[in-house]
Amino acid sequence: QVQLVESGGGLVQPGGSLRLSCAASGTFFSINAMGWYRQAPGKERELVATATSGGTTNYANSVKGRFTISRDNAKNTVYLQMNSLKPEDTAVYYCNANRYSIPKYNVWGQGTQVTVSS
Repeated sequence: QVQLVESGGGLVQPGGSLRLSCAASGTFFSINAMGWYRQAPGKERELVATATSGGTTNYANSVKGRFTISRDNAKNTVYLQMNSLKPEDTAVYYCNANRYSIPKYNVWGQGTQVTVSS
């Protein structure tokens, strides 16, 4: 069973930076992909960025060049460095851990609030 614990959210002014962390714990088969998704009020959850265990990354167009995802496989931890934050980045950010092969799983963290406002 995989548990995900996120940290690092908060309130930041436009143009500022935040770093989110997500650590996986428990007993589980290796994670294929870890990533971040976000959900703003009244909107659907959307992809922000993902990183595979092999180092392949994927970003939403809206965050390319501003956000950087990184992963420490040994620690089962994923990070999201967010720079040049905009008010439209305000959302609850959710960590995700996904295993494609059997035994498959797809697990979500509890979410952390990011608010970008002056």
